[in-house]
Amino acid sequence: MKRIIPFLFLILISVCCLVVPNDAVQNIKDLQLDTGDTAWMLVSTALVLLMTPGLAFFYGGMVRKKNVISTMLQSFVCMGLVTILWVVFGFSLAFGKDIGGLIGDPRTFFMMKDTLGLTSWSLMPTVPLVLFAMFQLKFAVITPALITGAFAERVRFNAYLIFITLFVIFIYAPLAHATWHPDGLLFNYGVLDFAGGTVVHMSAGWAALAAALFFKKRSAQEHTPARISYVILGTGLLWFGWFGFNAGSAGGANVLAATALATTTTASAGAAIAWIFFDILRGKKPSAVGACIGAVVGLVAITPAAGFVSITSSLLIGFVAAVVSNLVVIWRSKTNIDDTLDVFPCHGVGGMVGMLLTGVFASQNVNPANTTGNGLFFGETHLFFTHLLALVAVSVFAFVGSYILLKVTNAIIPLRVNAEQELAGLDLSQHDEEL
Repeated sequence: MKRIIPFLFLILISVCCLVVPNDAVQNIKDLQLDTGDTAWMLVSTALVLLMTPGLAFFYGGMVRKKNVISTMLQSFVCMGLVTILWVVFGFSLAFGKDIGGLIGDPRTFFMMKDTLGLTSWSLMPTVPLVLFAMFQLKFAVITPALITGAFAERVRFNAYLIFITLFVIFIYAPLAHATWHPDGLLFNYGVLDFAGGTVVHMSAGWAALAAALFFKKRSAQEHTPARISYVILGTGLLWFGWFGFNAGSAGGANVLAATALATTTTASAGAAIAWIFFDILRGKKPSAVGACIGAVVGLVAITPAAGFVSITSSLLIGFVAAVVSNLVVIWRSKTNIDDTLDVFPCHGVGGMVGMLLTGVFASQNVNPANTTGNGLFFGETHLFFTHLLALVAVSVFAFVGSYILLKVTNAIIPLRVNAEQELAGLDLSQHDEEL
């Protein structure tokens, strides 16, 4: 019976495809669309999608050889499963008609209805609504993929599919709605998250910590990365795609997009070098993996701040995030927490550092749309304490919620493979494939 359920799910969606019309395109000329903005958002959407294969290489290169394919597939499969969920009701949950500031009405854009019609998204009025929906989809795709690094080498694939489905519905969608919807609770509270430091990286980071605690240790934690060249390639793809992630969040081809691109570049560069120099300070040799991790930490930290801070502030954000995350990695390695690829120290902590430093360095001169106020560096306290309180609330929600979802998933299908399957490697035990 368990084998039948997934296919029945596809049959049900197929029926919905036949009975829910979504081809109504009327009076597009009445929209105030801008071809330049639309072109940039089309490119940005493609760039953000590229980040997920980049993440697959980044993670895949770090695990042992017998787990490379399974680790990469866990990222790739999100591009399929999350897309289906997004089309059916995910976009509605995140950006549909507001319900209490916490979630959207799933009926609003059910099966993508009305996304080709008369309206555009209120905060991106110059691009088609369907393009905004597809741009946001790519954020929803990579978020659960980020979590996989925490339980790499020991997760049962079928159970993983259930968990990411639940995570998108109950963790990601509410956070996206609360943070980015004009009627969202955090949005109206004044929280600034330009491109997903809270919604993407903090939620994934705290879910990763919950997963590491839930799965407990691997039978053999010491291992040599399978392909450091994959890690370098993945970092390059992530850095390249991140320009769509951050600069695309400006909503068009404008000065704000250029600012976000510049701050993204400098923060990542600063963090990569800071990670290497900090390792040297500690008596370690500079490593390719360290440089790559540092670059990604910088990208994570600048994500919430990219369109709100200056270039000089972004450089400092990169420096601080690299050192703090490096210290947390060191701390984590001395505990019993087996976060395989240090998702929490890099993405969770990096996201929190970025969120707090947005509250320090955000300037209304950089982005007048910031109505909450300037950061602590400019002598104002409101934004910083707003972010501090939101950080605590989001952390509790993401961690506790994710742990509950792990327990629910485990009650349906055991999440962890058995000892024999783990020893053989997930490539063979879960997929019957070898590198």
